[in-house]
Amino acid sequence: MSLYPEIEPYESGMLGVGDGNHVHWETCGNPDGKPAVVLHGGPGSGCTPYFRRLFDPAAYRIVLLDQRGCGRSTPHASRYDTDMSVNTTAHLITDLEQLRRHLGIDRWLVWGVSWGSVLALRYAQTHPGVVSETVLTGVATGSDAEVELLTRGLGRIFPDAFEQFRSLVPADERDGNLAAAYNRLLESPDPEVRERAARAWTDWETAMVPAPPRSVARYEDPVFRMGFARTVTHYWGNGHFLGEGDDEGVILRDAHLLKGIPGTLVQGGLDFGNLLGIVWRLHQAWPDSELVIVGDTGHNAGATGTAEAMVAATDRYARRR
Repeated sequence: MSLYPEIEPYESGMLGVGDGNHVHWETCGNPDGKPAVVLHGGPGSGCTPYFRRLFDPAAYRIVLLDQRGCGRSTPHASRYDTDMSVNTTAHLITDLEQLRRHLGIDRWLVWGVSWGSVLALRYAQTHPGVVSETVLTGVATGSDAEVELLTRGLGRIFPDAFEQFRSLVPADERDGNLAAAYNRLLESPDPEVRERAARAWTDWETAMVPAPPRSVARYEDPVFRMGFARTVTHYWGNGHFLGEGDDEGVILRDAHLLKGIPGTLVQGGLDFGNLLGIVWRLHQAWPDSELVIVGDTGHNAGATGTAEAMVAATDRYARRR
């Protein structure tokens, strides 16, 4: 089952969501179709036209948005004067609700990748009445254990890259929260310090999450690189702004709140996030979910097998009105 053909938006705009922020949105496909919203990863990466192709344009009204501070939304996180204190999970969830009402949508399917899956899960847990289904890939839950794995645990697998990554942090902070330490560097008033930190962070991202050339190339854009690194470390260094949870984190703790919402979890068998068993535990705690393992792919929504599984899921949910 292949991707759907490339399409263009039939409508787009900038929605003022408060705090001086405007989020860019677009709608594609059938204006009278089943609503679906796309939540990109990062945090801070922005949407791409690829995501449009995961939905039947004859069956879906596809909504894409760039979350606060990234993509075409303003102000961009790459700007030093952009206030990151008003960029939290709670703010993004409120933005989603403002956009849903702005577009006159009652309920929508929520699609998310990586960080987008964290946001989708928390949105569904806090606003279950407006979520018809979910399709998630590169599944994460935003727990401290996941951040520790990605910023320190994988150093055993990529020791050379990790040593370079860790060496930029002041010596007295190297055994602490590395994401928070990098965020402090990225908030430095010295632009050279900020740029070195952004480059080192994206070099580590490239080392630990093998990605296709088009994804790696975006890190060569200094605006994208700075905005992405600043946003990721802002979230990772602050517990994804999910609040206090138990040892497994807030989303797994509250998995029972997903009851009644059908969900499809499409996970690469080689995704390093699987080392913690997070996606399996989420599936076990969420009886309305199905888990699809794509054996030969990693943390990559663009991999052929992953894309096929996601299209199969959105096709199936298109028939569920």
